Amino acid sequence: MPGSDVEVVVIGGGAAGIAAAQRLRRASIDCLLVEARPRLGGRAWTITASGVALDLGCGWLHSADRNPWVSVAEEQGASIDKTPPPWMRAGLEYEGFSRAEQQEFRAALDAFFERLEQAAQREPDVAAVTLLDPECRWNRLINSIFTFISGGDLDRLSIKDLDRYADSGINWRVVEGYGAIISGYGANLQATLNCEVRGIDHRGQRLLVETSKGAVAADQVIVTVPSALIASERLRFTPALPAKVRAAGGLPLGLADKLFMSLDRAEEFENNVRLFGRTDSGGTGGFHFRPFGRPMIEGYFAGKLASDLEASGDGAFFDFALLQLTAVLGSEFAKRLKPIRVHRWGHDPFALGSYSFAVPGSADCRAVLAEPVDDRLFFAGEACSKHDFSTAHGAWHTGVAAADGVIAVRQAAQRRIS
Repeated sequence: MPGSDVEVVVIGGGAAGIAAAQRLRRASIDCLLVEARPRLGGRAWTITASGVALDLGCGWLHSADRNPWVSVAEEQGASIDKTPPPWMRAGLEYEGFSRAEQQEFRAALDAFFERLEQAAQREPDVAAVTLLDPECRWNRLINSIFTFISGGDLDRLSIKDLDRYADSGINWRVVEGYGAIISGYGANLQATLNCEVRGIDHRGQRLLVETSKGAVAADQVIVTVPSALIASERLRFTPALPAKVRAAGGLPLGLADKLFMSLDRAEEFENNVRLFGRTDSGGTGGFHFRPFGRPMIEGYFAGKLASDLEASGDGAFFDFALLQLTAVLGSEFAKRLKPIRVHRWGHDPFALGSYSFAVPGSADCRAVLAEPVDDRLFFAGEACSKHDFSTAHGAWHTGVAAADGVIAVRQAAQRRIS
């Protein structure tokens, strides 16, 4: 295996791993990036279909005014679309969801956020579902919104973790694809693809990384795999690290799956508006019409709904989308739609989900997961971020922090030698 003896191994070629490896490369540290997939990017994945770039994974530059991937995109010459996202604009007006009702729903959602912020300052940490107003007609739709945000339903979400999330409210998109920008940033790195890491033996003076292509010895290792892989012990540590496994278990990966569909006679609809399949159901799709002005609909399915659809296969997403959209726009609308692509992240063996949330009582698990072990094992990834979890920029910051930790340890060791 190339690079079977290196200074640092970075496990996982997603946003965190790429950011960490770039920081180490620029510090002239011999670093090997090991990725199980045949591509870089991890849960950031851009494909080309119908002649355009489609993000099957993360697609929004959240908190774009402070998101480091914006600079990367600009350096790569990518086109950044600063059009306000559909959730910040009025949606399609249709029977059962008029402009007045949309305003009423927005007021109810804002009130829920205010209750969450207040409750999170108190003890104990409880499930967000307890903060719903039992008299509110919009509770099911509020739950759906939170599945889009967190990947989990309200009965599974920690209020303290939700309250810690920091969002500037500025959200942009990359025309060429967010995943393409992230993977492109790793193009000059020393990387081994199609190489699954199965274990890390940290008993000896040097770490031994056991992979599907052989073993690699290293002084330090940065682990950036999704929390679900640590919780399920798909990645084994010798000796075991039970505190890490418990922390990862408190940070499961929720589900947020996308379905792209072509739309005939798309010009009938305004660009970048959203339609909900149902406003009275906890399991509804969100449908983004004409993203980037394209003749498409980007369907969004999350939480338990996405899990149920995943269990029935790729085709279940299009069937469900047809059911919901024709109920709103009429049976003839089905003739105008064709499926393009969907990806079931829960069935992706190297992800097992989309992005992390904390279950009630586990908000502090993010700090536990991020804590280095013996100044040799370092951890990064969106699940390790206290305020920017579930985002590619959160992954970036934790990856850079882990790399800086490695650099500091190596510099201290060098000073002791000299």
